[in-house]
Amino acid sequence: MSNGLVSIIIVTAGHRHYLKSLLDSLEKQTSPVSETLIINNSPDVITTPRWARVYNTGSNMFYCQALNLGIRESNGEFILCLNDDVELERDFIKQAEKGFFIDSRIGMVSGKILRSDKATLDSTGLFLSVWLTARERGYGALDRGRFEREEYVFGVNGAVAFYRRKMMEDLRIGSTYFDEDYRIFYEDLDIAWRAKNRGWRGYYMPKAIAFHVRGATVRAGEGLAKPFARRYLSDELHLDLLKNRYLTIAKNISFAGILLRFPFVLIYEVLNWSYVLFFRRKIIKKIPFMLKCLGAAFEKRKVIRDICLGRKK
Repeated sequence: MSNGLVSIIIVTAGHRHYLKSLLDSLEKQTSPVSETLIINNSPDVITTPRWARVYNTGSNMFYCQALNLGIRESNGEFILCLNDDVELERDFIKQAEKGFFIDSRIGMVSGKILRSDKATLDSTGLFLSVWLTARERGYGALDRGRFEREEYVFGVNGAVAFYRRKMMEDLRIGSTYFDEDYRIFYEDLDIAWRAKNRGWRGYYMPKAIAFHVRGATVRAGEGLAKPFARRYLSDELHLDLLKNRYLTIAKNISFAGILLRFPFVLIYEVLNWSYVLFFRRKIIKKIPFMLKCLGAAFEKRKVIRDICLGRKK
């Protein structure tokens, strides 16, 4: 692959058949990239093309840590972060990259992400729901041509996340871009929300098409592409899902924002914790841990505020 403006960062947990399909799709891209970095979060040795650079972590890193490593080690003006369970159409990078040149304040670009059946939508942009959760536009619906217009969106899905480096540097806290307290889940919404609060915007490019095996990274085989995904998560991952939503809210929402959505949030919390009480009681023992992480999130909120005011970096 020849030199370009794009650095690709792939985080893999050792799903070899998924990774091979992704790398094959990258090799067919019609637009050049400057480098491809693979963060291998498994103890296994993986075989990769010569044009890819591998960082073996020995499964000692979680997803956010791995992404931070990749961003620090990369040099491209634009950074395409990929799960190993995706494939890209041959024009994906060419089409998605155009979005960054529409407006200098566009810091994130989403393509049209379909499921592996190539007929069901997985995401056409990430949005903040009234429940203060991450909402993937079009999620689970058949692709009937409804989302064919280029437009601004709140953020981008983390499985195929295209970022402007300048934006990521603007959001950086110390040496980290993604909050490593998250491990996995909600990191894409947190980045999008922080970016919005800093004046950055997301954009949707429907001709940039990717395919995603929904759930392949964290769910058992029977949970692939199934609704109500949390049923198929381990208790540990379900804890991350709960915790990270609270951390994201604590770091980013305004007082007015929480007041406007309070009735919806209250309903969501009742349903959410009812599910935990009946089906995930082990998580209740982790509430002190969640409160500790929440305290750290409020401290980070102060740092983020200071960055916005130009006081520190």
